[in-house]
Amino acid sequence: MNRYSRQIILPEVGEEGQKRLSDAHALVIGAGGLGAPVIQYLAGAGVGRMTIVDDDLVDETNLHRQTLFTMDDIGQEKAEAAAQFARRLNPEISVYPIAQGLDPANAEMMVKGANIVLDCADSFAVSYTLSDTCLRLRKPLISASALQMSGYVGGFCGGAPSLRAVFPDMPNNVQNCATAGVLGPVVGAVGALQAQMAINVLLGLAPSPLGQLVTYDAQTFTFGGFRFDNAEEPKAAFSFITPEDITEQDFVAEMRPETEAPTPAATHAQRFTAANFTETGLRPDPGQRAVMACRSGLRAWRAADNLSKHWDGEIVLVAFGND
Repeated sequence: MNRYSRQIILPEVGEEGQKRLSDAHALVIGAGGLGAPVIQYLAGAGVGRMTIVDDDLVDETNLHRQTLFTMDDIGQEKAEAAAQFARRLNPEISVYPIAQGLDPANAEMMVKGANIVLDCADSFAVSYTLSDTCLRLRKPLISASALQMSGYVGGFCGGAPSLRAVFPDMPNNVQNCATAGVLGPVVGAVGALQAQMAINVLLGLAPSPLGQLVTYDAQTFTFGGFRFDNAEEPKAAFSFITPEDITEQDFVAEMRPETEAPTPAATHAQRFTAANFTETGLRPDPGQRAVMACRSGLRAWRAADNLSKHWDGEIVLVAFGND
């Protein structure tokens, strides 16, 4: 019996739909809690090619929610361990692990060859970098986030508005699973929805998930959401760059204190807080580019937002991550 017979029998799939899945290339950024259901369901459905990008190693604290891994995988590269799982699940597909993080320097190279991109990275900076890249290349992006007892998933770009159109402002804080906690079934449910959205896009089903956001609350067992087909792209946005893109001519504001980052973003960087960039505060020199740097991008965004209200020069952000 055909491996895919139970889905081919669906009128929404059929032989033609299965061929679409088999011919598709999915780029999955992140092999953690969201990536686990995404990877196993896309592999199970027969998505013919999958690239898995993650620069982290498997840790015992991952195992309650990152169900691709076992105790034997601790210390292994997540991308490689996840790829091995997918190959065991479905040897008919091709799976390529990339054990590095996505950043502004490599985003376009990774995205341009994919038919669909899934953001499972649990990173504020990665999500906006992916959205900017997918919008420019007109690639569909399925982005999700889950924390504590709730989460959301949405279909962006690829002809629909971007993540910035729906979330143009910085979040109030950038917590993650390590700082705020999360339940395994929450990321499992949200990741499964993410995989379903991707499959619907690849099959060309209507209505398209692109332009749709779905929310899930595991405490009240309620779903919500809305369509955002007509959301407007922000007129101005702070893009992310890599530390290597910083030049000697840039005005570089290091938002991390010395206790957090003994080595600043650049040798000529100066340490500031967002409060330094008020109406009567600091300004870069005319013609300079302002570079705001921090760990997650949130403090840098706040400083950039303050500066942009009183200065019309170019402002970019650097997110160093946990390193």
